[in-house]
Amino acid sequence: MKTKYIIRILTITLLGIITSCNGYLDLNPTDKTSDKLVWSTEDNANLAINYFYSSLADIGSYNTYECLAGMTEGLTDELKYSSMTYNALMYIPNEISYGGSVLTSTYVDAYFGVWNTTYTLIRRVNEALSDLEKYGSFNEETTARMKGELRFFRGLYYFELMKRYHQAILYNEDLSKISTNKALNTEEEGWNFIYEDLKYAGDNLPKTTSPTGRLTSGAAYALMARAMLYCNNWNAVKEASEKIFSMGYKLTDNYSDAFKSGNSEDIFQYSYNAPDNVSHSFDSYYAPGGDATEDGNSTSGGFATPTQDMVEEYELATGGKADWSKWHTTSGTTETPPYDKLEPRFAATILYNGSSWKGRTIEPYIGGIDGWCTWETDATPEGRTTTGYYLRKLVDETHNFSKGQASTQPWIAFRLAEVYLNYAEACYRSGDNSSAIKYINKIRERVNLPDLSGISGDNLFAALRHERKIELAFEGLYYWDMRRWGLSTTAFTDIRRHGLKIEKNSDGTFTYTYVNVDNEDLHYPNKMNRFPIPLDEIENNKNIGGQFSEWK
Repeated sequence: MKTKYIIRILTITLLGIITSCNGYLDLNPTDKTSDKLVWSTEDNANLAINYFYSSLADIGSYNTYECLAGMTEGLTDELKYSSMTYNALMYIPNEISYGGSVLTSTYVDAYFGVWNTTYTLIRRVNEALSDLEKYGSFNEETTARMKGELRFFRGLYYFELMKRYHQAILYNEDLSKISTNKALNTEEEGWNFIYEDLKYAGDNLPKTTSPTGRLTSGAAYALMARAMLYCNNWNAVKEASEKIFSMGYKLTDNYSDAFKSGNSEDIFQYSYNAPDNVSHSFDSYYAPGGDATEDGNSTSGGFATPTQDMVEEYELATGGKADWSKWHTTSGTTETPPYDKLEPRFAATILYNGSSWKGRTIEPYIGGIDGWCTWETDATPEGRTTTGYYLRKLVDETHNFSKGQASTQPWIAFRLAEVYLNYAEACYRSGDNSSAIKYINKIRERVNLPDLSGISGDNLFAALRHERKIELAFEGLYYWDMRRWGLSTTAFTDIRRHGLKIEKNSDGTFTYTYVNVDNEDLHYPNKMNRFPIPLDEIENNKNIGGQFSEWK
């Protein structure tokens, strides 16, 4: 059904449950009169559960839960951060990309680790579930809905742990089983735990939501379809996806509309709301440099920009890849790249020389309003592109730097296109090539690309990977996809990223020169396929079994 899912943070004043501990292993769970009051009325209980909705603000490309250093695409061939000035935000993704001795367990935990934060949230969910059971006296349907919300969040938090560490210490709402010395559960147990939580949530949450935008069955099944890819549970992926297919969601006619609030494809979104002090800074980091320059702040925007390598992934509008050999010359060419011949998702995702934006023309060239800077040697790269491109997708065209405007565009957490691709992957892995092709083609048909046909095996898998890379570009999934497929070590090692240096000539033409935008090869070591356990957890938990072998 076409419904609008909006989550806003509400002020919480009745939550003894969320202030009772600093971490998961506080062994003194609350049992106070205030807790009874929290769960005495439905309004109070909903307010208590709203606390967990606030954690969604941190998950996604607009914030740093996924990676403290910025967008995870900046660790791949898709995106290039522009600075190598030490301690600058834009420095760290490059340092990680180049790998080497810097990737110690302490360093990786600092930028990728979510152990302590996530276990605190899990503890609070379990306290809420325990108190709901102990103090709540709601009807069966309301109780099941509340449990469904809480188990969705617990499933989400454990998914974030499992995709990073492959194992976790499992706790449920039985608070008597908390221990400071509990061993890691097996990988299979972890994924089964997530499945059960999300299955319960999907079965007990409503299919539609009220204007306040609480979780729905569709959100739970969308998370299940995504999570079960990581453990190769293809039947569960298909089960969850088919539930969503029966709910009436539809692809938007226009690709760009899929990122607008409340569209037909939107299964669940987190809406930011500046008046409630819930906002993000995505635009001030990633908008074209000219936006900031026009508003008198030349050091904002352009922190990271799409690479030429990513641009060349886009097919021609008629199908097949463009021939970019003319623009792979280091001596330059005045021939205009074939931007206008590429399929629609290119222009909807990436701003290029000559793009229309905010009523002006993008100028990502030397001396242009959006600027161009040489990788590493330019002392002030802020507000200029290193690659000749800027992000369009996810950036708010109405954002105004001069007014100090906070960014409030919603984060589309789950949408139907991803579910189609999840389902296609599960079908491919299960040997059902025809269904895999069918659901890939549903995505391609929206942008009028020719249908795929007659492919199988490695060719079909390559087509699936390509479609995910393009359709879900910059939505925070590509880095994790490559990692779960076991392809990162080869794909992100011994390569360099590229851009186009653009110069405007006196006759109004442009010279495009192919340039490296890395000063050394990228290197992705095998150990990055599983992140290290925090050292304080190892020191404090004698039964955890020590550090993972690859990090010793």
